[in-house]
Amino acid sequence: MSSSSSSSSSSSSSSSSSEDANGNSGRRGVGDFGAPSLTRRRANNEIWPGPFVEDLVVQVAIDASRSFGRLAVAAALANVFQVCSTWQAVSRSDPLWHRLTTVIWGRTHCMHASWREEYVYRHQTAQNFRAGRSFYHTLHFDPASVDNPDGLTCRCLTLSDTHLACGFADGTVRLFDLSTRQLVGTFYPHHRDRLGRFSRAVSGIVITDPRIIFATLDGDIHVAIIDGEPLARTAHLGNVVNDGALVDFTGCGRWWVGLYAGVPGRALHVWDGNTEELAYVNTNLTDPEAVRGWYTLTELIETIGRVRVTGQESAVACTSLRYMVVDLRNPEFPLHDREWRRGLTVTSLDTNSEAFIMVDNRGLAIVRRVDTLEEVCRFNTRQGNVNVMGCMNLGYALMCAAGVVRVWEIEHGQHLYSLNQNVEEVNAMVADDRHVAAAGSDSWIHLWDFGAQ
Repeated sequence: MSSSSSSSSSSSSSSSSSEDANGNSGRRGVGDFGAPSLTRRRANNEIWPGPFVEDLVVQVAIDASRSFGRLAVAAALANVFQVCSTWQAVSRSDPLWHRLTTVIWGRTHCMHASWREEYVYRHQTAQNFRAGRSFYHTLHFDPASVDNPDGLTCRCLTLSDTHLACGFADGTVRLFDLSTRQLVGTFYPHHRDRLGRFSRAVSGIVITDPRIIFATLDGDIHVAIIDGEPLARTAHLGNVVNDGALVDFTGCGRWWVGLYAGVPGRALHVWDGNTEELAYVNTNLTDPEAVRGWYTLTELIETIGRVRVTGQESAVACTSLRYMVVDLRNPEFPLHDREWRRGLTVTSLDTNSEAFIMVDNRGLAIVRRVDTLEEVCRFNTRQGNVNVMGCMNLGYALMCAAGVVRVWEIEHGQHLYSLNQNVEEVNAMVADDRHVAAAGSDSWIHLWDFGAQ
């Protein structure tokens, strides 16, 4: 792999194939998957109704995914479609591929000409992720546009299908187009009296096209239109005295979730994202960190807590000693609330649509299902007593420590490779099923694109 040095241009890029990646999926091939009852040709297969066959195909895909992983589904489907001409005809059903793409890859929005193309693209992109095949870019903005040196410090990142949003310590949000890697928007909050140097720092960002929602440490929540005016509308006016500092903010289409520290019993706030009304305030999760919560307004300190949402309308929140899972439709009664005696690395917490990952202070990472806390896998990051910044997508976990980003698959916890590019002192990192982005202390935004070419 070759990498390019930074320049004054809007982005620099290189093709990347990470170390230790051999491209082997470790999955069984078409001849090994084994479904004799399906592949044995019988005359009466020709008269099975199409809807029944489609239901069977979906179930085969689910079983293959659970037993061997998502990348094994393609071989299982190939076996099914070879049974007879009728079953092969079912393979041309776009509604079937819609169901398969949703069930296996969690996609509800098609970005290609057909759902079959969408499924193939997601499969190939996941293969790239496993093998470490990516293109590396650095994203840039004009530092001359920054009045305050804090405006060069990126504190949080959020990905959508089309954009990467970066939140800075001066309250600015910069939006990059992922297809061109160009800066396409800069958004600012309304200015009011500052309660400390970092009271306007961005705590978190939610992208629900065409809106971009971002919150600041003083508790304000702002809403802007992606193609609209730079000055965002204030949807919620924060009250630091009553609530404390808004140390993390996240959300999805329906819900916004804020994690506060500074005032006992008011750690978790949930808003209805459609009406922008506050729906819930409670929990004592951050009560032991109340004093440190106030320090976040004036000093750069270690992360107090983190909160992330899942595709099941639930949220996972943690501090260094405790984590909890709440149903956003009924947050008053937590689904799970656990203490962690070893201590947790707060910046390692992340979620995908169905699971979450955390690393303890000894470097042990555990992936659990959100609904049951069933352990999916565990692995040793070999980074005990070293600050770890983590993120995950549907199939892989990425951990950055000492500038090195390492990748594990999260079905069995196998270490796959390390990205070739080092990132100096990571402040934020995010991943989805195609992209990985990281913000370093060097004021660069690093982007890896694993998309099928």
